[in-house]
Amino acid sequence: MLDAIHLPPNYTVKPKSLEGRVIVVTGATAGLGRAAAIAFASAGATVVLHGRNQAKLDALYDLIEALPAPQPAIMQLDFLKATQAELDAFAQAIEAKLGRIDGIFHGASHFSPLMPLAMQNLDIWLQHSRVNLAVPAALTKACLPMLLAAPDASVIFLTETHALMPTAYWAPFAPVKSSLDSMVATWQSELPKPCNLRLNVLLPGPISSPFRGKTHPGEAQTATPNVDSLCPAFLFLMGEDSAGLAAKVLHCT
Repeated sequence: MLDAIHLPPNYTVKPKSLEGRVIVVTGATAGLGRAAAIAFASAGATVVLHGRNQAKLDALYDLIEALPAPQPAIMQLDFLKATQAELDAFAQAIEAKLGRIDGIFHGASHFSPLMPLAMQNLDIWLQHSRVNLAVPAALTKACLPMLLAAPDASVIFLTETHALMPTAYWAPFAPVKSSLDSMVATWQSELPKPCNLRLNVLLPGPISSPFRGKTHPGEAQTATPNVDSLCPAFLFLMGEDSAGLAAKVLHCT
């Protein structure tokens, strides 16, 4: 298991701290992915926006383009159906257009309604395993040469509280997410030493987001912090100030 540490509640983030970097954000059109994409762009990064819905991607593209930020790029791909060849092409298209990748924020996720394990079938398990574990691993693999070539690179995988503290009805989402710990520990140990690339698992904690709206439908949105409250942590972990912080489970709260 990875060591767990709690991140400080506040950071002093330098203006344009990600200037010159290219950062891929999967699941960029909603929730934590959207907040991260806007924060990275505002900090000077060229953000590659991934999602399934073209209209939502276009709307986010227009929002970022209206900011004092570099022009983003769009990569539309359905992770439920993606093949390794498509993920390789995803990385190759970024290299051809932008020439580099300095970070990946794995914000895309798949979630089905909470129910007992006795009601889960193979298709549900495979969908969760594909989007929440296998595709993030395969996309990172496709981008690995560019990440290793970057002077300072960071990959962030998102986990969830129930992955660390198993609770009834949270399978298969939580068991699949719990596998990220083992994957990151294994991968970081396989990288060359010293290495400019760090991989970490981030636990956001209770956050008012579309995801939490599904799992806690009766909860007032004001009961938990909003997604933007995590942006300083996202910027810290994606920037040079977190260099050397690798193979950890990072708690935001």
